Amino acid sequence: MQVAEEIRQGKFTAALQAQKAYGICGMSTIQKWMKKHAKEELLPKRARAETMAEVDGLKEAKKRIRDLEKALSDSHMDCCLERAHLETACEQMGTSRDELKKNSAMRLAGARRR
Repeated sequence: MQVAEEIRQGKFTAALQAQKAYGICGMSTIQKWMKKHAKEELLPKRARAETMAEVDGLKEAKKRIRDLEKALSDSHMDCCLERAHLETACEQMGTSRDELKKNSAMRLAGARRR
C-alpha cells in the first residue's frame, strides 16, 4: 500500500523506479498492487491502432463465434431431446437403454452380414 501511495503522490514517476528503489522482484508485482489498492488509473495504458480490415476481421470472428455457440447449443438441445425420447421408448417397451442398444447393435450386425 505504501508503494502504491508513493507512486500516486508522485514520489516515483514509474513503477520501475519504485521497483528498483525497494528491490522488488517481478515486473508485474507493483502493477498488481496498484490494481488491488484501486490505483489502476496510474498504471500505463496501451493503445492499439487497427486497420479497417482488422476491425472487419474481428467482427467476422465474433459473428462466427456467436454462430458456433448457437450451433453447439442447438446440438446439445437435440442430444438432450434424443436421450429423453430414448428413455421414454425404453419405459414403454419395458426394457433398459443398455438392452435396447444391445438388441439394436445385434440387428445392425445381422443386417450387415446380408
